[in-house]
Amino acid sequence: MVRILTVCGNGIGSSLMCAMKIEEICQEEGIKANVSSCDFNSVSGKDVDLVVTIKELADQITNLKVVPIRSYTNKKKIKEDVLETILTLIK
Repeated sequence: MVRILTVCGNGIGSSLMCAMKIEEICQEEGIKANVSSCDFNSVSGKDVDLVVTIKELADQITNLKVVPIRSYTNKKKIKEDVLETILTLIK
């Protein structure tokens, strides 16, 4: 099971919507994933396989594997940005 964490500034709006979109994508692709969300200040110390966030925050996360996304809400763009990385994690 892949552990994915979505991150935004406050951890209550954008990252939660993104987590829901990634859960949908994983279900559609038959990928078993545990997707959660949090705020930027809570990222360090998280035990996850992948962090998903916008480029501005991704550049500041150095201790975890991070995929920058173009949108928190556009499912098509999120899929284009993260699916390939998720697939490499389950191989």
